[in-house]
Amino acid sequence: MRNFSRIFGDQKPVIAMVHLGALPGSPLYDCDAGVASIIDAARRDLIALQAAGFDAVMFGNENDRPYEFDVDTASTATMAFVIGQLRSEITIPFGVNVLWDPKSTIALAAATGADFVREIFTGTYASDMGPWTPDAGAAMRYRNALGCKDIAMLYNVSAEFADSLDRRPLADRARSAVFSSIPDAVLVSGQITGEAAKLSDLEAVKLVLPDTPVLANTGVKHETIADVLSVADGCIVGSSLKFDGNTWNTVDPARATDFMVRVRAARGDR
Repeated sequence: MRNFSRIFGDQKPVIAMVHLGALPGSPLYDCDAGVASIIDAARRDLIALQAAGFDAVMFGNENDRPYEFDVDTASTATMAFVIGQLRSEITIPFGVNVLWDPKSTIALAAATGADFVREIFTGTYASDMGPWTPDAGAAMRYRNALGCKDIAMLYNVSAEFADSLDRRPLADRARSAVFSSIPDAVLVSGQITGEAAKLSDLEAVKLVLPDTPVLANTGVKHETIADVLSVADGCIVGSSLKFDGNTWNTVDPARATDFMVRVRAARGDR
């Protein structure tokens, strides 16, 4: 938690997604447009999100469907290159997420100087990608081996595109993850990208983790942000900020600005 409070202070941070275009080697990659188009699109989204006043941004490879557990080196290398091209323009804290590979995510954070990472680090799941058994111990040791103890670790404890094979209630799994794996924050998700986490799940997890930041990870919308922030310690948002609220579109500056107007009202910002 020390890393989380060092980055975000005592506010309830709202972290906006910069969804990179499909990367080289992934099925949806546009060979004709090339990496330059990925950089251009990411720059437009970054500028719009920073202008809207978000507390942080996170770069992710949501377009690299179908996702992998052992991500191709080209994906991580390209993400590092894209972020490197934008690094001088990033004026707020930023994080990274290489779906669904904890070690690649940490490597990318180390290479780019990211402040935080998001991933599935604990649990056992049946998923669209096959059996899923992340290793938090290996991930944390890898972070420390790279000399990056200050990277905040955001643990998603309710995996998207998957069902937990651990039949303990979500709150019990979250509490156990905090005890055994020492995350800086816990994230609660819906079933897929853009689908809201149940408010009851957020309430249950926060009840058992009063001293750990608990954030809503998916599906936060303009009309629900006040309710979410009344329970959660912040949120991550992507789809709601896009044109037509569509995950795969670019950021709509007007939607992004309106979202943060509602956030500031909900938080009572001065």
